[in-house]
Amino acid sequence: MFVVATAGHVDHGKSTLVRALTGMEPDRWAEERRRGMTIDLGFAWSTLPSGATVAFVDVPGHERFVPNMLAGVGPVPAALIVVAADEGWMPQSAEHLAALDALGVAYGLLVVTRADLADPGPATAQARAELVATSLGGLDAVAVSAVTGAGLPQLRAALDRLAARLPGAPTDAPVRLWVDRAFTVRGAGTVVTGTLGAGRLRVGDELELAGSAETVRVRGLHSLGVARPEVAAVARVAVNLRGTPRDRLGRGDALLTPGRFHRTDLLDVRLAGDAAGALPATLTLHIGAAAVPARVRPLGADTARLRLARPLPLLVGDRALLRDPGRHHVAGGVTVLDVAPPPLTRRGAAASTSVPSRSNAAKAR
Repeated sequence: MFVVATAGHVDHGKSTLVRALTGMEPDRWAEERRRGMTIDLGFAWSTLPSGATVAFVDVPGHERFVPNMLAGVGPVPAALIVVAADEGWMPQSAEHLAALDALGVAYGLLVVTRADLADPGPATAQARAELVATSLGGLDAVAVSAVTGAGLPQLRAALDRLAARLPGAPTDAPVRLWVDRAFTVRGAGTVVTGTLGAGRLRVGDELELAGSAETVRVRGLHSLGVARPEVAAVARVAVNLRGTPRDRLGRGDALLTPGRFHRTDLLDVRLAGDAAGALPATLTLHIGAAAVPARVRPLGADTARLRLARPLPLLVGDRALLRDPGRHHVAGGVTVLDVAPPPLTRRGAAASTSVPSRSNAAKAR
């Protein structure tokens, strides 16, 4: 299995495209279907001509729901950039692309929808020009109509080619499953879902809750609607937790391999993109499905110290993004340099600090 998130402006046909590819309804809420607008994350899957399985995380396109969108794309290795032929590049196309670029997503496809309503050529050229300077420059492009079916076979073939290019996930790595949904199933108890980006989960495993460090046990696993004794990355997975109340965790929490992650509310990062310039004192850090307010203290031209409103399970090398929710603006990407940085003990210490030491972070692993 490989997992792909949609991205693009509201009403450019992301959910319609997923529905046409999979035969499944990604909009889970009655309000979404009534309004014809995705509000929260949706999930669907399909088998490709090669026999490979692709799972889609369908995200909302409206600017009010960007935090939901980021929770969906955060753990996902590839994206479909969806642009409507009759409207072309739009504001949320730009913000979604900025988010993917900040997270370093380098695999995907450009899909120009509604090709039955307008010549897809101009929208394709415009989108390519926007993509060229980002991590997603040079994507294959496919024009489709979800209404007539034109282009869908070509898109399925392009998804097969994308699957062949994606790097394999380390299945022996520690598990850090970012939770994007948590709910209760009658007779089963608490269930959480997420994209397993590395490692392997088995029924009976003991895991830690990132928020409280308490131990929980895996009672059951489902992937693509089927009960399984184990699931290996990369995969969409639902985890039934034994004896864990629903109110103990929610979106943005994480299930962890015990003892392998350092929970920290203080970290040093390298900045990229707009984040390497002047930044507001407070932004929101997005990583995985988590969104946490962060105080920003510059250390140098492209480094900063972040003080988080709550601890997160982080590793050196993690990619994340900073967003200004008031301005609806992705400030840029960050790479974690140190998850246990030394204190700044005197006035001016931040200005004189060089690239943060990795030694403490290595010990924290």
